[in-house]
Amino acid sequence: MNSATVLKNLLVRNVISEEQSKLIESFLASRTFSVFNELRFILYGGILLLTSGLGVIIYENIDTIGHQVIIAFIALVSASCFFHAFKNRLPFSWEKTTGSNKLAGYSLLLGCVTFLILEGYLQYQYQLFGSKYGFAVIIPTVLFFFCSYRFDHTGVLSMGITGLASWLGLTIAPLSLLSGNDFTDQSLLVSAIILGCCMVVFSKVSETRDIKKHFAFTYLFLGGNLAAVTSVTGLLNHDFKIVYFIVSAMLTVYFIIQARNNQWALFLLMGVIYGYIALSYSLFKIAPDFVPEIFALWYFLFSSMGVLWFLLNFKKLLGIKK
Repeated sequence: MNSATVLKNLLVRNVISEEQSKLIESFLASRTFSVFNELRFILYGGILLLTSGLGVIIYENIDTIGHQVIIAFIALVSASCFFHAFKNRLPFSWEKTTGSNKLAGYSLLLGCVTFLILEGYLQYQYQLFGSKYGFAVIIPTVLFFFCSYRFDHTGVLSMGITGLASWLGLTIAPLSLLSGNDFTDQSLLVSAIILGCCMVVFSKVSETRDIKKHFAFTYLFLGGNLAAVTSVTGLLNHDFKIVYFIVSAMLTVYFIIQARNNQWALFLLMGVIYGYIALSYSLFKIAPDFVPEIFALWYFLFSSMGVLWFLLNFKKLLGIKK
């Protein structure tokens, strides 16, 4: 429903006068339109296309260009991006920095991506780190965390968190990750749950202690998803199901509390989905054999009604007024 239709309905119901309707129409027609989100999408897309195009050019012309030239070019691009970001930096603050150069943020992101490409290229072509894959992962991870805090960049922070999770996986179970792709290894799941819960706790610490408080959402989203997915995976595939269920339940409750306190619909949805999966599996796992045939029908009937009620009333659950 567009604004003209809304105004017409309000005018017909005598909620507003004709003079007020014309005034609102004049305001809507003369207001400025922000293209910030469009420009940001174009810049992010440009970074993605540039890195992808470089990869295609390198792949198709590797024999004629030469490895040294490619490495020098990637290093030059990365160094130039970091130099531009450093040149336009603002004074460091634990609060959210405002008035920063937007282009410097995209330069930093491109510099981090090209640095990762450069390191991967050196490792693939010259075995720079040998078989020490964890060491190859931790270097960009430390760099990304430093840059995210120094330049106040949530996108680079997400890359750092991803690198930290990758480094932990390579440290705990390198063979299963690189050869067997056994992502359900119990030691790896426990480590991922611990890491995810630590990030959830750190998100609360950063929020309460004003340590880059706006980073709390990123820590909670990535760490919470990591811990919730691995706890549900452990519940479905391993013993000690009661432990995995308790972790899932605690995360579900915490997601819902945080969603209501901050009016975050995403975390409310996460809490409901992960909680529903853990609860449904646990109920049917512990139920006797003769119960599920009768119980399943009523359970899924009422749970479907609960989903409809949730979709219609999620704003009330978040405390958002109409």
